[in-house]
Amino acid sequence: MADPSSYRPRPGEIPDTPGVYRFRDEHRRVIYVGKAKSLRQRLASYFQDLSNLHPRTRSMVTTAASVEWTVVSTEVEALQLEYTWIKEFDPRFNVKYRDDKSYPYLAVTMNEEFPRVQVMRGHKKKGVRYFGPYGHAWAIRDTVDLLLRVFPVRTCSAGVFKNAARTGRPCLLGYIDKCSAPCVGRISAEDHQDLAEEFCEFMAGRTGTYLRRLEQRMTDAAEDMEYERAARLRDDIGALRKAMEKNAVVLADATDADLVAVSEDELEAAVQIFHVRGGRIRGQRGWVTDKVEAVTTGGLVELALQQLYGEEAGDSVPREVLVTALPEPLEPVQDWLTGRRGAQVSLRVPQRGDKKALMETVTQNARQALALHKTKRASDLTTRSRALEEIAEALGLDSAPLRIECYDISHLQGEDVVASMVVFEDGLQRKSEYRRFEIKGFEGQDDVRSMHEVIFRRFRRYLAEKERTGEWADGAVGGEVTASPAEEDGRPRRFAYPPQLVVVDGGRPQVAAARRALDELGIDDVAVCGLAKRLEEVWLPDEEDPLVLPRTSEGLYLLQRVRDEA
Repeated sequence: MADPSSYRPRPGEIPDTPGVYRFRDEHRRVIYVGKAKSLRQRLASYFQDLSNLHPRTRSMVTTAASVEWTVVSTEVEALQLEYTWIKEFDPRFNVKYRDDKSYPYLAVTMNEEFPRVQVMRGHKKKGVRYFGPYGHAWAIRDTVDLLLRVFPVRTCSAGVFKNAARTGRPCLLGYIDKCSAPCVGRISAEDHQDLAEEFCEFMAGRTGTYLRRLEQRMTDAAEDMEYERAARLRDDIGALRKAMEKNAVVLADATDADLVAVSEDELEAAVQIFHVRGGRIRGQRGWVTDKVEAVTTGGLVELALQQLYGEEAGDSVPREVLVTALPEPLEPVQDWLTGRRGAQVSLRVPQRGDKKALMETVTQNARQALALHKTKRASDLTTRSRALEEIAEALGLDSAPLRIECYDISHLQGEDVVASMVVFEDGLQRKSEYRRFEIKGFEGQDDVRSMHEVIFRRFRRYLAEKERTGEWADGAVGGEVTASPAEEDGRPRRFAYPPQLVVVDGGRPQVAAARRALDELGIDDVAVCGLAKRLEEVWLPDEEDPLVLPRTSEGLYLLQRVRDEA
C-alpha cells in the first residue's frame, strides 16, 4: 500500500485550470481517470488525511504511485478527453457500465451503392443509418416485413446479390414484389437510393407526411378510375399503419427524446434508457455497473451519457435528453451534447405531464433490472459458497456461517419502535423465519438499548427452547441446518436453534450492545458483526477500527443483501 504523500505534487505545480488527470500504479498502469474544472482544487482533495476519504477513494490513492494531468481549454474538452482516456485505458477504479446484452439494431447501409436493410449488432459503422436498439431481433424482422411492401429495399446479402446479378434472376422477394430487384436492373442505383432514404425517413418518425402523400395518391388514382392502383396504395397505407401500431404513442407532441433513469444502492447501479422518436418508443437498453468510485446519481447519469453518445453524433443525439438527476455542473455536459448533435440539446429532469409519467416507467424498469441482477447473482451456488467462505475468513470464523440473522431497529420520531429479524441460510433468504419485535419502555430514540433488548429476547428464547428440547437445539446434523420441531399446535418453534453469525445494522455502538446481550446470557459461540450503511464498513466487537472488505468481495455483497433485507 503506497503512501499518497510520496507522490503528492509540490505546491504550485498543479495549475488552477480545467483539465483531466490520471492516477497510475507502480507498474505505470492507469487506474483512474477524472476531470475537473480546477485541477488544483480537485487533486488537492485526494491528498488529505486518509481517514477523511471515502473507502473507495482511499483504496484508489493508496494503490496509485503517481499522478499526472493534461490541461484543456474548457470543461467540454475535459469531458471528451475523459471519455477517450477511459475507453483507451480501461481504468480499474472508474465506473464502467457493462451492457447486459447485445442489442440488435435495424441498419440501412447508406454507404453502399445499393443500400441494404438488415439486423446489426456490435459497433456502429460509419455511413450506416441505425434505428433502435430493439429488445429482440424478431421485432425488427416483423417491422421490416411490413414495410418492404411499401419500401421494397434490398435485404439480401452480398453473395446472394452477386449471384442474382450473374444469373439474371432475382430472389424470391423480387418475385413477390418485396424487393425492387436492383440486382437485375429493375431499378436504377439512384432510384434505389431514394427508396432507401424514404425508408429511413419513415423509420425516423416522419410518418405523417408520407401517409398523407400516399392517401392523396390513392384518392387521385380512384378519381382517375385506376382502381387496382388505388387498391394497392390502400393496402400500402394499411401495412404502414400496422407497422406504426407496433410502437404505441407515449408522447403526444411527436417528441424525439431519450430518457435515462438510474437505480442504485451502495455497491451497484442499473441504468435504463428508452429511445423515443416521433412520440413512439423505438428502442430500449440497459446497463449494470459496480460503483467502484464514490459517485453521485448525477455522476452516474453523466457517465451513462458519455457511454451512450461518446461514439455517436448527429441524429443519434435527440433534441431532448430527460434524466432522473442532473450532472454537476450541468453546462459542460449540455454543451458537449449540443456539439455531438450539431444543434441545441435540452438536458433536464421532467417535472410534470406525460414525460414525467414515462420517466417513472423508465425508473421502474431500472429498479427491476437491478433487482433481477441481484437475484441472478445471489442464486448462483458457487458465488454463494465463495461469499460465505470470504465472510468466515474476514471475521475469523472456524467455518462458513450457514445461518445468518440480521437485526435492524426502526422508529417513528422516537416512538413506535420495532425491530426486524431476517434469516439467510446457505446464502438464501428464509422468509418463514423472519420476525418482528415490538420495543417498549424506552423514551426517545435509543437504537443501542433497543438492539440490546431484541438480541437479549431472541437468545433468551433460544436458551429456553434448548433447555426444553435438549441436544436437538444445537440444530446441526452432518453440517446441515435441520427444521425446528413443532409446538403442540403444529406450528414450528421460532427460536429453536442459533445462527452462526449475527449481523446488526449499525456501527460500533450497536455491535457492542449485541455482544453484551450475548455475554449476559453466557453465549460465546455466536459471532457478531455490524455493517455501517454510510461507508459499508464491517465492525467487530472490541475492535477500534472497522474492517473494510474489498469492493469486489462476494462476502461484502452478501452482508449488504442481508442488511438491506432487514
